[in-house]
Amino acid sequence: MAGMEEFREAVTAWAAEGAAGAVTGGAPRGAGGDTAEGPAGDIAAEWAARAAVRTVVLVEGPSDVAAVGALAAARGRDLEGEGVCVLAMGGAMSIARFAQLLGPPGLDLRLTGLCDEAERGFYERGFARAGAARQRFFVCAADLEDELIRALGVPRVTELVRAEGDLRALRTFLQQPAQRDRAAPRQLRRFIGTKKGRKIRYGHVLVRALPPDLVPPPLDDLLNSL
Repeated sequence: MAGMEEFREAVTAWAAEGAAGAVTGGAPRGAGGDTAEGPAGDIAAEWAARAAVRTVVLVEGPSDVAAVGALAAARGRDLEGEGVCVLAMGGAMSIARFAQLLGPPGLDLRLTGLCDEAERGFYERGFARAGAARQRFFVCAADLEDELIRALGVPRVTELVRAEGDLRALRTFLQQPAQRDRAAPRQLRRFIGTKKGRKIRYGHVLVRALPPDLVPPPLDDLLNSL
């Protein structure tokens, strides 16, 4: 969808300005008002309108974006064409700021999200402070990689690592003393997260390998809610 990437960039820049507190004083464009409270908010509102954004999925990082996008593609869905923006915040602790900017006090878009169990409290408080407590988000038991590895099983994930040309790197990683007493699923989770870009790549790889009946419930429920 034309304008969706520009919308992401505009919102990220807006959040970086620390504008969360500024939006509480007025209604933004698209929510019954004339402005999104300042130039950065105006730019985000303009791109939201151009891209026809109706829902924002707030996730921690780009590997989550990759996984959601891969599952949508596997099901023949074009989320951006449907007005859905999957937005990486750069960390769960940013949820309050993004929810404030994008929810009722800001652009008044529908919010949802995907987070780890350890981040549930951040999401609950962030949504509540933005007046979006009734809007659902979805929680992984440990994290998304854990959900995917458990769904596929260690042997299948190891096969995928081999297919990706990373088996030698995995074997070297498993020789590290810190890995010897960890269970195999935890070893694979840690391996996937040890190299820049690997989590994003395996976000695609693991989701594409999922049989339809083995999609982890948090990811499945999120997509079905959109």
